[in-house]
Amino acid sequence: MTQSIALVTLVVRDYDEATAWYTEKLGFQLVEDTALGHDKRWVVVEPVGGGTRLLLAKASGSEQEAHVGNQTGGRVAFFLSTEDFNRDHASMQQAGVHFLEEPRHERYGIVAVFEDLYGNKWDLIEYGHR
Repeated sequence: MTQSIALVTLVVRDYDEATAWYTEKLGFQLVEDTALGHDKRWVVVEPVGGGTRLLLAKASGSEQEAHVGNQTGGRVAFFLSTEDFNRDHASMQQAGVHFLEEPRHERYGIVAVFEDLYGNKWDLIEYGHR
């Protein structure tokens, strides 16, 4: 049996600003944007080359709004794997992505933590790079 995680929900403040940020700053592709009625949409983005997709879900109500940008209590929430760390790091910096640290070399590869537009923490990581 083969299984994979197809989608991960990311609670956002606004569909359009989130879609713009992920497509313009990270170079993700918009896969689907379907109106569902009552101000709800099914908005899916994915990294270039595929992989797990993000369902951008607009916060509904004060409880969900309180978690926008802090879905994991301040821990790194997402890991964006790349085959060329230096290229993607430079591109993301040029696009205005805020990195919280300089790239660092770990046993598993090279990594740097960045924040998305809401403050969720991400790792940009190239595994096996020394």
